[in-house]
Amino acid sequence: MYSKCGCVDKAYRVFCDMHERSVVTWSAMISGLARNGYGREAIDTFNEMIKEGIVPDGQVFTGVLSACSHSGLVNEGMKFLDAMRVDYGLSPNICHYGCVVDLLGRAGFDRAYHLVTRK
Repeated sequence: MYSKCGCVDKAYRVFCDMHERSVVTWSAMISGLARNGYGREAIDTFNEMIKEGIVPDGQVFTGVLSACSHSGLVNEGMKFLDAMRVDYGLSPNICHYGCVVDLLGRAGFDRAYHLVTRK
């Protein structure tokens, strides 16, 4: 709730004070950081989540791909898309591809076009 209002500091404090964090709480924190322009911090939070042994789900990847998109982190975004499939066995959905098209569109239309039109 705090991050939706732009109060990322308060959201992070609540998150840090939690005794047990689930994939849902990690996802909310990552998405909140991404939504408020903290792309690198969202990626750092993702990496911390992995170190704590939490397995990411599709929603987590939506947040981290959005973070990459809004922060211009093209290479990182493409690595996350690959990791989603290869490392975690998740199939990207329309939200994931939407984030990647946005990411590539910000970097240059040609790469976005080829992603959308490839078979």
